Amino acid sequence: MSNQVKPVRVLVVGCGNMGASHATAYHNNPGFEIVGLVARGKSKEVLNDKMGANYPLFDDMNSAMAATHPDAVCISTYPDTHEAYAIQAFEAGCHVFIEKPVADSVEGAQRVLDASKKADKKLVVGYILRHHPSWEKFIELTGNLGKPLVMRMNLNQQSDGANWAVHRNLLNSLSPIVDCGVHYIDVMCQMTRSKPVQVYAIGARLTDDIPADNYNYGQLQIRFEDGSVGWYEAGWGPMISETAFFVKDVFGPKGSVSIVAKDAGGGGKSASIEAHSKTESILFHHADLDKDGKFAKEDLLINLDDEPDHQELCNREQRYFLKAMVEDLDLSEHGDDAVNSLRIAFACDESVRTGKVVSLL
Repeated sequence: MSNQVKPVRVLVVGCGNMGASHATAYHNNPGFEIVGLVARGKSKEVLNDKMGANYPLFDDMNSAMAATHPDAVCISTYPDTHEAYAIQAFEAGCHVFIEKPVADSVEGAQRVLDASKKADKKLVVGYILRHHPSWEKFIELTGNLGKPLVMRMNLNQQSDGANWAVHRNLLNSLSPIVDCGVHYIDVMCQMTRSKPVQVYAIGARLTDDIPADNYNYGQLQIRFEDGSVGWYEAGWGPMISETAFFVKDVFGPKGSVSIVAKDAGGGGKSASIEAHSKTESILFHHADLDKDGKFAKEDLLINLDDEPDHQELCNREQRYFLKAMVEDLDLSEHGDDAVNSLRIAFACDESVRTGKVVSLL
């Protein structure tokens, strides 16, 4: 990146949990210069104070874009605004980093991807697990298990107070298995590198505090062309159980690989964004048997004590965004994967609403 002469001027739109983390990454990276913080409420003032900064503050994207003319825009708002904001940024000649999901519909996500290609600007989607060395290792190790794979994953979040307020806002546009599920569907697709052919999903509306046509608990199942299968479940709200809220487990003919998160998987941690990406250790179990029918190899526990925290993961995401812009990386596969995982998640959503198996062929 030595050919970069001046920092990328970035406008930060959305200053909540993820927006604040991305802004902090820009603030501490000399490759970026923040030209403004955009949010409807007080979160932008809080973030400015927290960073000890005096960045220009804006209540809406239109006035911010007109005043700052940025090189890049970081979008960490609620999903129902993603499409419009991203397309506006591309039409203004900006690169875009956008939190997942790309949009609140598959068609919208494709329109965002098309806009990036038309503008010839970079689109990086916030698939944070793709920048996590432990998850990269987890995915790599599953390559030793043979096929088909059985993939079992969940992230149930028992939330109250501010966390439940965030979840209720998200539930105005998306279900948990779409909003969170895209991460883990993406992981499953990386593990199998096989075509998903069929999905089935169930869901339950556990409170009147959310829209009548949405549900705050869901579980999805995916069948892949190579015979692999996977499930993922996600629930949000004060009623959600924390018993086994954190399961990340894969097995195949040759053994199993599991993320063991004793601390992050403990009680009271399910709504913590720090806990969501935390791994701590990976357990590798070999299925090999000796002549007596006993296990021939010891289980291997790979400790991950030096893993990056949530902020460092966001730092890595933004270093990748910078690299993509400066080195003109080809992000076509990245964009296609983001739209594909969303397409699968919405097929699961359709299955919940119709009660039917949905074919992806």
